[in-house]
Amino acid sequence: MKRFLILTKTFFACSLLTFALSGVYAQADEKAEMAKLQKEIEALQKELKEVQGTRSTLQKDLEKSEKQINELQKKANDINKQLKEQNNELNQLKNERSQLEQARQQQQAQIAEQMRAAHKLGEQSEVKVLLNQESPDQVSRIMKYHSYFMEAHNQKMRTYLDTITRIDALTPEIEKKTLELGAMQTELDAQRAQLKNVHQTRQQALAKVNSELKNKNQELKQLSEDRRRLQALLERVTSRVATTGAINSPGYVPLPKGGEKFSLRKGRLPWPTQGSMTHRFGSPRIAGQMNWNGAYIAAPMGNSVVAVHHGRVVFADYFGGHGLLVIVDHGEGFLSLYAHNQSLLKKAGEPVSAGEAIAHVGNSGGQAGTGLYFEIRHNGKPIDPGNWLARS
Repeated sequence: MKRFLILTKTFFACSLLTFALSGVYAQADEKAEMAKLQKEIEALQKELKEVQGTRSTLQKDLEKSEKQINELQKKANDINKQLKEQNNELNQLKNERSQLEQARQQQQAQIAEQMRAAHKLGEQSEVKVLLNQESPDQVSRIMKYHSYFMEAHNQKMRTYLDTITRIDALTPEIEKKTLELGAMQTELDAQRAQLKNVHQTRQQALAKVNSELKNKNQELKQLSEDRRRLQALLERVTSRVATTGAINSPGYVPLPKGGEKFSLRKGRLPWPTQGSMTHRFGSPRIAGQMNWNGAYIAAPMGNSVVAVHHGRVVFADYFGGHGLLVIVDHGEGFLSLYAHNQSLLKKAGEPVSAGEAIAHVGNSGGQAGTGLYFEIRHNGKPIDPGNWLARS
């Protein structure tokens, strides 16, 4: 029986060790596959330069200015975020100093009151008590009161001095924060001025591009070319995802955990941005010669663009007529596309949660108005996003 128990314990310990090691190996494998996926995405980005094909100098100028706007806007957003944080810290320091000033005044009043009480107590000095021939018990009691009083007085004085020391220390800290805020504000103003200049450059480039598209046929040709390029991009993305992200495939990299599968969220997905859907899936475009493959949501510049479901970003870059484009893989063959953004918040390979901000609404790709072009694809084919989004 004893031998059986020893064997059982040994087997149990070995099982635990095997389980623990398998977990370590699984984590290592997942990390290696994640690195592999990142390399695949980087390789894809390079290949896509060829997909864009030959583009006019005017279109390249437009792309350059819109990319600059993306970078400058991200810098301005970062500075603005730091400004808010620094401002909050400065306000906290000022509030602390204000509270300490109030405490100092109260402590000062208490010390003054103690001084008056000490003066009265001083009239009951030891010599006077002895001369009045008080009893030893009464003398002892008075002297004990006196020692308690002096200890309380000394404690008040220490607290008072600590308060003054803290106030003195806060003053240079507040001055430092104020200077930092001033420097940040100057930098933010410079970024905004530069953004304004780049916006003007972008407007000039856009006007020249539009002057090239003199009639509907040229506009239709341009849109057809943009659609062809997007299709080529999606074929490459789908191919990469199939080899590195398919369940049970050798290079499977699991998507982030986030509850239900995409296929079960039909009619309940959050809107990718707050706005009005001005063009719906399947509605006519360019004199009825082309239909919309997705939905166009008119929205203010800078509005947050959020992922409609958890997944992984498989593309985040400038892409021809679609401007700054984000594509998210949700598994099960589902992809969501977000085009014409002002700035991108995520990089290819990064996981995203449902409702997480991934970009800001803009008009990149040569758009006149601001808004978001949104698509949902299943196995590479566009499907009506209106059937998947929750009713507003």
